[in-house]
This record gives sequence, C-alpha cells and structure tokens, in this order.
Amino acid sequence: MSKTEGSNAMWGGRFAEGPSAIMREINASIPFDKALWRQDIAASKAHAAMLGAQGIVAAADAEAIIEGLERVAAEYETDGVPEDWDLEDIHMTTESRLAELIGPASGRLHTARSRNDQVATDFRLWVRDTIDQIDRGLEALQVAFVSRAGEHAGSIMPGFTHLQTAQPVTLGHHLMAYYEMIARDRSRFYDARVRLNKCPLGSAALAGTGFPIDRLMTTQALGFDAPTANSLDAVSDRDFALDFLSATAQCALHLSRLAEEMIVWASQPFGFIRLPDSLSTGSSIMPQKKNPDAAELVRGHAGRIVGCLTALMVTMKGLPLAYSKDMQDDKPPVFEAAGLLALSIAAMEGMIAGATFNVERMRGAAELGYATATDLADWLVRKKDIPFREAHHITGAAVKLAESRGVALDALSLEDLQGIDRRIDDDVYSALSVEASVAARCSHGGTAPDEVRKRVAEARAELGIEP
Repeated sequence: MSKTEGSNAMWGGRFAEGPSAIMREINASIPFDKALWRQDIAASKAHAAMLGAQGIVAAADAEAIIEGLERVAAEYETDGVPEDWDLEDIHMTTESRLAELIGPASGRLHTARSRNDQVATDFRLWVRDTIDQIDRGLEALQVAFVSRAGEHAGSIMPGFTHLQTAQPVTLGHHLMAYYEMIARDRSRFYDARVRLNKCPLGSAALAGTGFPIDRLMTTQALGFDAPTANSLDAVSDRDFALDFLSATAQCALHLSRLAEEMIVWASQPFGFIRLPDSLSTGSSIMPQKKNPDAAELVRGHAGRIVGCLTALMVTMKGLPLAYSKDMQDDKPPVFEAAGLLALSIAAMEGMIAGATFNVERMRGAAELGYATATDLADWLVRKKDIPFREAHHITGAAVKLAESRGVALDALSLEDLQGIDRRIDDDVYSALSVEASVAARCSHGGTAPDEVRKRVAEARAELGIEP
C-alpha cells in the first residue's frame, strides 16, 4: 500500500485522490507537533483505559492498545518521531504505528474522541509541563540573585534614573529588585497553569459524544483539576497558550532589562562587572575584546518572544467557533518562545552566579555625580526644619559650587556651605558620605544594608534555602 493510499485509508475513503504536493506541505504539522509525542501517548493511554473501563471497548483491546502505545513511546524515545508528511501530524503518526504493532484493535482507540479534543488536550499538557520546567529555571535564577545579594548587601554603587547618577544604593538591593521581578513572573506562570488545568478530552470534534464516556476518569488520570464545561469552547480555546506566551513575554522583558545592565556594566567606561568567560566571546580581529554575547542574545530573544505572542494573538483574533485549521499554527510560536525563554533563563542564571563585581569601582562611581545631594536636602529638612523646596534650592547651589571646583559635596568646607546658607553646621557631614546615604534609607524595602539583609533572609525562607 502506498503512502497516499495509507493516508486515504485514514480518511475513510472520503477522498479519491491524494493531496497535491502544495496541500501536502501546507497541511502537514508533523515537523513541529512531534514535540507533543509524550503528551499524545499519555492522553491516548488515559483515553484507552477509560474506554475499557466503561465497556465501550473490550478490555482485551484496551489493554493491547495501552501496551502498543508504550511500545511506540519506547521507539520514539530511542529513535525519535518519524516524519511522514502523508500522515500529517503526531496523532495520525502514532495511530499508524500502533496499527502496525497491534493490528485492527488500534482502530478502536479513536472511539469517542476527535483530533480536535486530542490536540487541545495534548497541547495543554505540553504547556503545563513546560510551565513546570520554566518555574524550576526561574527558581534557580532567584537563588543566584539571593546568593549574590547576600554577599553584597553593603556594597555601594550608584543608583540611576534616566541612566544618570541619582542616589547611592547597594548592589544587593539592585540584585534583589530582579528577584522581585522574577517572583512576579513565577506568579504569572502559576496563574496561567491554574487556568489551563482543565481537561478537553471527551469534547470530541465540537459537540461532545454519544458514547457513555467517563470524563472524570481521564481528567484525573492526566492530572487535570476538572473537565472543561463546554465542548465548543474546549476545542477552540487557546487562551492557555496566550496566557503562557504573555507570561513568557513579560519574563523575557525582565531578562532583557537585566541583560542590558550586564552589557552596560561590563563595558570599559563602567567596569562594574566581569562576566564569566563561559558566557562571553572574543573578537575575530581585536584581541583585547571580551564581548557580552550571551547577554546580547538574551536581549535579542525578548523581541522574538514578544513576536510569538503577537503572532498567536493575530491568528486567533477572528476565528469563529469551533475549530479552524488556522489553529494548527498555534504551536510553533509557543514552542519557539518556550525554547528561547528557557535558554535565556539559564544564561542569566549562569551570568549572575559567575559574575565578578568590581565593588571598588562601583563605590567610586557612587561618589561621582553628587549622588548624596538628596541627603543634603533631607538633612536640611530634618535638622533645620527648612521646607523641602527651599532645601532643594540650597542643595542645588551647593552642587553648583562643588561642580565648579571639581570636588564631591563632602569635600566642600563648612565655610563654603555656610556661604550658601548660614543655617548649615558641621553635623551636615554625617549625611554626605555614600555610606551614610545608604544607611539612612532604612524604610521598609529601602536600600539600607540592614534592610537588604532582612529581605534576603525572607527570600531565602521563601525559596526554602538554609540560612
């Protein structure tokens, strides 16, 4: 029997001729949906067990189907999934191989289901598994942040707004900002997982089935919380994929921001950080170069991941109920985004864990740019009861004087400062050092070293890390 005849047999004789080469190529999804093979085998085994338990299929046939599926899975694990485009997708590929292994009993597997609810189930299972894998990667990244933040709770660096020196902060505080971002990313993935964890299997093509199936049995076997409540919605819903891509895009944006800072900090003008050699490259012509290529690629991946979200949103935006073939294009953007994000997470985890921070250079930079100017203004308000706007004006004059002399604020003499405002006394110097500045920021969530250590301890508890 030819491949074309085999394909027609699967279609039950509806088409007298095989598909044209163009139709064959545009219709086949096996090159990418073979990634679902583990989920397809698991869902098919659960379905076969239910058919046997309900008496819809003879127990012996159900047992043969399950054993045959396990043999197919072992082949896929060892040799990979074959790509026969005439069989179109992973579902027909698996069913065809099952037929070769166990004979006519294989034809009973598709009783009371359709490829529509089959793929909806497989895809949910794949996304659920992937969320769990991504969460483990994000947790490892958080562990890296917490570890390095604990080391550098008191290491002073400039804090920036508009990429201009603003106020001194600690490196630990800066790193823990990304810990918080990743915590939100994990919560978004968690929420997406909760929403997707309903089982479409049993919805059939779009209207359900007349067979006496037990949807609770397959739901529980596959680890879902409940069966879907509407068969039309179940086979046409891809909200779970969009939720996943939305969380993926948001996470990629956070990683891109971190990557950008690594790139800037590793540049010679900054010199704040030395990235691991294992995540850097050299130049083919300039021997002195050490390029932050991994960070740059993470930054670039964010654009592709956002594109994946946009692609699926546009695909889904005008589709009528229930299933349309457009929805075959739901998987490539999800697979691409998942792979890129997993790689980006691993790269950033390695970068943070293996980076060497030049704390002396960071502290020196914090002393430049008059980063303690706000501390002078705050001192005038606290100690001299001067309205903040007036204190702001006085501080501006002090910065201008220091700038004209090329010195830091705390290098101005008391006479210099009293020439600007007579109310200033020598206690002002207690507020003008970078150490005093960060120590004063002791509000909850502030950059004071004690606050950073407190938050690191809380984060360790959240992650289950021993002190």
